[in-house]
Amino acid sequence: MDVLQRAEWRLYKGLKRLRLKNRNATIFSSNCNGEFIYYDMRMPFLSPTINLSFDMNDYVKLVENLHWYMEQPITPYPDERFNFPCGMLADIEIRFNHYKTFEEAVEKWEERKKRINWDNLYVIAIDGDNCSEESLQRFDALPYKHKVIFTHCPRPDIKSAFYLKGFEDQPGVGVALYFKKQYWIRRYLDDFDYVAFLNCR
Repeated sequence: MDVLQRAEWRLYKGLKRLRLKNRNATIFSSNCNGEFIYYDMRMPFLSPTINLSFDMNDYVKLVENLHWYMEQPITPYPDERFNFPCGMLADIEIRFNHYKTFEEAVEKWEERKKRINWDNLYVIAIDGDNCSEESLQRFDALPYKHKVIFTHCPRPDIKSAFYLKGFEDQPGVGVALYFKKQYWIRRYLDDFDYVAFLNCR
């Protein structure tokens, strides 16, 4: 990245921050997409879903019964597939991708859970991470006013779908935080106007 690219990237994000009116939103996200929106907009973390991820089928269960799951304790769950701590929230596995210890992860989860703004919820998902067609349909049926699921191909039958281009040759949306192969610095996530999404009250 050269100096001009970096300067334009900072300006691009700065202009986004100027557009943002809703700065106390709680974003529930199935992976780090929501976390980076918080970072970009310099918003306080009003959500426990920071630095972690879910299998999409588990995530749909979570947001289908969010109040109940937020009252459940997290217990350690050693998953040999991963080199980071994992836990079980009732019958849902949480992958604490960016934490060194289970104890630290749970401490942050509990701390941020107390900050949830239940009157200002936004729910984000992807059609990747083993998302089944049933889970996709169930997500679309959720009663949340503000929800979006990124899909790897057009899905006009899914009202909450946003087609995130660049993953057509994959079974679902991959890492939306990767940068595109182009001159100006942009991630796949930036194709989605998340400022307009958050400003829609």
